[in-house]
Amino acid sequence: MSVASPAAQTAASGKAAEKIALENNKLHKRLCRLVGQAIGDFNMIEDGDKVMVCLSGGKDSYALLDILLTLRERAPIHFDVVAVNLDQKQPGFPEDVLPTYLTGLGIPFHIENQDTYSIVKRLIPEGKTTCSLCSRLRRGILYRVADELGCNKIALGHHRDDILETFFLNMFFGGKLKGMPAKLVSDDGKHMVIRPMAYVKEEDTERYAEVKNFPIIPCNLCGSQENLQRKHIKGMLREWEKKHPGRVENIYSSLSTVVPSHLMDRELFSFTDLQIDGVANPLGDIAFDEDPCSTPATVPGIIPLQRDL
Repeated sequence: MSVASPAAQTAASGKAAEKIALENNKLHKRLCRLVGQAIGDFNMIEDGDKVMVCLSGGKDSYALLDILLTLRERAPIHFDVVAVNLDQKQPGFPEDVLPTYLTGLGIPFHIENQDTYSIVKRLIPEGKTTCSLCSRLRRGILYRVADELGCNKIALGHHRDDILETFFLNMFFGGKLKGMPAKLVSDDGKHMVIRPMAYVKEEDTERYAEVKNFPIIPCNLCGSQENLQRKHIKGMLREWEKKHPGRVENIYSSLSTVVPSHLMDRELFSFTDLQIDGVANPLGDIAFDEDPCSTPATVPGIIPLQRDL
């Protein structure tokens, strides 16, 4: 059995490293492109904005901050970025990780210290999911912090998979067609919330976190039971993606291609006022067609999903 020479081994190792570097660079470019596209499609960030990036210590918020800082350097407009973390005083939370990381980046940041952990533990019975109350408390605090810092935009790290999971959770368990919008006015009516990673796949944020070696903080410090319903939906989507390639992308595309006349929401479409007008409609009733689920390819409003390069 022949053994490659040291020179050959070195050359092979060098080629492997080059390939990895190329793939990592392609990943970074893809994330920048998708985040930039989402920002443009929904007019998320404008000249003079001050964006508060909510940094939890998880892979998604790290990726969001990293990509936004890259895009800020390239953007034809000026906008400021400030990173904010809410330290909820969960036992075992490593208080030094985020300040050390953000100081190294050389960007403005603020650590808000609020003991919501004790409040949640006092009000929620042991073993029950604490996420709902925790989220409400966190949301109110972050709105206040945004006001104090003079931020007019609040950026969250939710990605494409989060949006799809929320859509199905609302459908299966809430009885409504409701997702997680890329841009919305907050429930207090005073803040604009944006999700610049709305087009980004979770698998890309997972890989990017490994490439960048982000100092990830575990999300299970509170001891709350995992949201089993969301876990089930996540598993369903991954199984679909595995067995039926393209299905998940089509579902995601459908969120931006809504035909109100072919649903049943009387508030969204005035069925009672519907009249015959004699004008052909390409989105009209196709109940007698062989493929009633088809949609004309030229229908405006479809987001062209990006393929991996």
